[in-house]
Amino acid sequence: MKQAATYPVTVVCAVLDYPRSSYYYRPQPADDTALQTAIQDVAGAWPTYGYRRITAQVRREKRWVVNSKRVRRVMGVLGIHGKCVRRKRRTTNSDHAFPRYPNLVLNLTVTAPEQVWVADITYVRLATEFVYLAVLMDVFTRAIRGWHLSRSLAQDLTVTALDRALATGRVPRIHHSDQGMQYAATAYVEMLEARHVALSMAEVGAAWQNGFAERLMRTIKEEEVDLSEYHDYQDAYRQLGRFLDQVYMHKRIHSALGYLTPAEFESQWRSQQTPGSQEASQQHTDP
Repeated sequence: MKQAATYPVTVVCAVLDYPRSSYYYRPQPADDTALQTAIQDVAGAWPTYGYRRITAQVRREKRWVVNSKRVRRVMGVLGIHGKCVRRKRRTTNSDHAFPRYPNLVLNLTVTAPEQVWVADITYVRLATEFVYLAVLMDVFTRAIRGWHLSRSLAQDLTVTALDRALATGRVPRIHHSDQGMQYAATAYVEMLEARHVALSMAEVGAAWQNGFAERLMRTIKEEEVDLSEYHDYQDAYRQLGRFLDQVYMHKRIHSALGYLTPAEFESQWRSQQTPGSQEASQQHTDP
């Protein structure tokens, strides 16, 4: 077999109209040192963030233009995975004689603040006891509307959280929860009915029907509770309050909100509403 002819690089480049400099160019690997430092800073502050949120936070804090593929590669080099082990404890008791309510939010499209609030309870492990956290969240803005920490699962836990939420002057059109006794009890229901709020409940055993609240509680557990050591009830109350009122509302970005914080998203949404649209939105919430 006849060996193929070999032509000088100069001739080949001239025939193909290809710059010789491009032929000889060998790309140098990107220096990721600064990016590694930035990712470590963000991951240290937000240990459970995956590569998409890490990317958004690096862009937000460092004002860098970087794509998620590069961030994911560097995170792999650093061994950062954004995972956290969670413990579970039962907080829902659906075995009671109080009335049940149908699920009003299944397949519902939420288009404004105060259209739907969701509520849930989780536990917090202290050194010598368990305490319980009740939270209400606005689905549209993901904003915390009210919360309370108690040493027991008694009715005061949820009633106090709801009272704080309503004290802000906001009233939801629909209140959605599981069928736990705390949410079906007479005093709690009467507080909502007095403001003409429709009650909605997920079916027993269908936690996914209260998915927004479930995800909120998972966030609280993974990003605050599981990463903290509380000395006592007062310490837990103080640290959880800081996380819910400051970190979650004003620092933590949400992919569902376009990587804005709940406070930023709600402020932006309200600033974009015309007087007519604001009035229509208010009709969703006024009793």
